[in-house]
Amino acid sequence: MSRDWSDSRISSSAGTNVEPVTALQARLNGLIDDLFARPDGLSLALVVQQHGEVVEERYGVQPANIFQPETVVTAASTLTSWSMAKSITHAAIGLLAVDGAIDVDAPAAVPEWAGTDKAAITLLQLLEMRSGLRFVEDYVDDEVSHCIEMLFGESGPSHAAYAAALPLDHPPGSFYSYSSGTTNIIARIIGDVVYGAPQGPADERRAAVESFLQERLFGPVGMSSAAPKFDDAGDFVGSSYVYATARDFAKFGELYLHDGVTSSGVRILPEGWSEHARGFSALDPENGCLYGRHWWMWPEIIDSLACHGHEGQYIVVAPDRDVVLTHLGKTPADASASLRGRLRDIIQLF
Repeated sequence: MSRDWSDSRISSSAGTNVEPVTALQARLNGLIDDLFARPDGLSLALVVQQHGEVVEERYGVQPANIFQPETVVTAASTLTSWSMAKSITHAAIGLLAVDGAIDVDAPAAVPEWAGTDKAAITLLQLLEMRSGLRFVEDYVDDEVSHCIEMLFGESGPSHAAYAAALPLDHPPGSFYSYSSGTTNIIARIIGDVVYGAPQGPADERRAAVESFLQERLFGPVGMSSAAPKFDDAGDFVGSSYVYATARDFAKFGELYLHDGVTSSGVRILPEGWSEHARGFSALDPENGCLYGRHWWMWPEIIDSLACHGHEGQYIVVAPDRDVVLTHLGKTPADASASLRGRLRDIIQLF
């Protein structure tokens, strides 16, 4: 899908030149062609929205694997979020804050931390990845990775219980360490509040949280395809698992573009919640991006917010251009900077 710009013109970013829109469209098409043809990764979906409308859209082909044959990806295909789900977890906390059911600045409600040094860890420190808890976020080496053990190993039914039991290596608030375990602790706190108790049958906890997410977040935003996944204890795997179409992920980005107000004009997140997400936590040494509170920021894009997921899943919110870009696919870690550069180039054409 391409935007019809044939009857208008657009100023350059410097404001001194005017470029025919047909030429701009040709440049944009070239960037998208290169994105989908690149040798260092696979792009499966790209959706660009401006002013709330889809203006560019492209889909790819999922190669065959041991689980399924080659699949043509379409606008109706649901794909995994990986860690983009962390930003959805931030939204769920915002919903509880609106209800007055949770205090972000208070000590995190983790029962097994009572009477220990961990009891001082606040929910805000968890959101900032500054809890001080040990967690190795590695996606390759299962000998050292807590992430692989938590999601795929024999760590037990509760991802949060596994992460919460790990040692406290640093005083709370003093050290940044990106951790999927931290997010799943938050997700269990959400489950405790929504379910109304810190324990309960897994199927009941799951039903309560799934209804909460669908009725309070996905439904109002218009994310009809969104499907969160749960661990065996019945808690949302907020670190890693929401399936949705590229268009629906873009709708989530739009929610933060408009500071928690849906396309129908209804506020569902606290006023200033997008700015809360931008609260600076650290400059991440792995990717050179800024980390806020379960959201990333791209230094080259003014006031940006970004969801990052393993292997090149991105939702990028660019308020100065009124643009939301969603990219889904499979890109190795050593090519992630190149992919972000390509996506940044696309955004900066608008």
